[in-house]
Amino acid sequence: MRIEELKAAVVGTGFIGAVHVDAVRRLGVEVLGVVGSTPERARAKELAPVYESYEELLADEQVDVVHITTPNHLHFPQVRDALAAGKHVVCEKPLVRTAAESSELVALAERSGLVHCVNFHNRFYPLVQEMRERVRAGEVGEVWNAHGGYLQDWLARPTDWNWRLEPEKAGELRTLGDIGTHWLDTAQFVTGLRVTEVLADLSTAIPRRRRPRGEVETFAGADDSERTEVEVATEDLAHVLLRFENGARGSLVVSQVSMGRKNSLRLEVDGSESALAWDSERHEELWIGHRDEPNQVLLRNAALMRPVAAARSHLPVAHAEGFADAFRELYRAVYADVARGRPSDDPDYPTFRDGHVEQLLLEAVALSDRDRRWMEVPLP
Repeated sequence: MRIEELKAAVVGTGFIGAVHVDAVRRLGVEVLGVVGSTPERARAKELAPVYESYEELLADEQVDVVHITTPNHLHFPQVRDALAAGKHVVCEKPLVRTAAESSELVALAERSGLVHCVNFHNRFYPLVQEMRERVRAGEVGEVWNAHGGYLQDWLARPTDWNWRLEPEKAGELRTLGDIGTHWLDTAQFVTGLRVTEVLADLSTAIPRRRRPRGEVETFAGADDSERTEVEVATEDLAHVLLRFENGARGSLVVSQVSMGRKNSLRLEVDGSESALAWDSERHEELWIGHRDEPNQVLLRNAALMRPVAAARSHLPVAHAEGFADAFRELYRAVYADVARGRPSDDPDYPTFRDGHVEQLLLEAVALSDRDRRWMEVPLP
């Protein structure tokens, strides 16, 4: 079967649901329909035909792949039911809210023989792929250090609100669960090293917020006319020290209250021979650091990149490929396996097992902050 013959459906019609719809269509895959919080709200988005319910979507035998882009607390039952219905699944991160849930989904997915993916799309920026290939080729030498952060400002005011501020929907960790997992996955992907220990310090910079009475979508403004003051317990920012399996060290700053930073995932890898650095707000550039020769800045250019990375780049140099293109390339890899009818032996996209790794990390971080000590990360 060819990728273009496959059919998809998307659950969730907010900001990220629309990104999924667009990316899938750019592969030539038909989106048969979407499911929203209500059929009326879904129709108002005009993304695709609307299913009246999730049950109706799962009953549609034409649907090959289900994309889950709903709030975190809905992921577990929706993924479980999609697998039971024989659908391949792409799920937004974090996969679920607890390691017990992610462990169960890994077991269900691997027994099913179906393709399963967690949406860690940052792996599929061409220059992130280039970083990984240079590390794998030994150009960095022995990895000593991986550091950086993920900074945003969209929750930097007491009047900013989103469902992610509600632990019953998002989980115990908010900023780390929402964007910190992206950094942790990217760092482990690039270095090829597992994080084995963490020491965390979490902070709620805005302990009281003014919650609007109505629903507010991600990155959308809210009407200031009717609000209720509420206490917030989840973290606005986090500082985490890391130890990797080869003895390398790392550090991570995650924040959704950093003024002026819109979507800055910064990763630098220091090794015995050279260093590499990348920032998602300057995603067309890869900095390459040397001691005994001039440093370099590689602009995304397939002619100058390793074959694996070049294969994820489709536009000429200086024709920017960014956020939406990373989603498309992730789904290109996923849908290639769907077209084969089963997962690869070694998938090049993040699977539910990768999502489980991140959940184990989150729980270790929460325990470390609570106990004020280093915490080992369990093996998945």
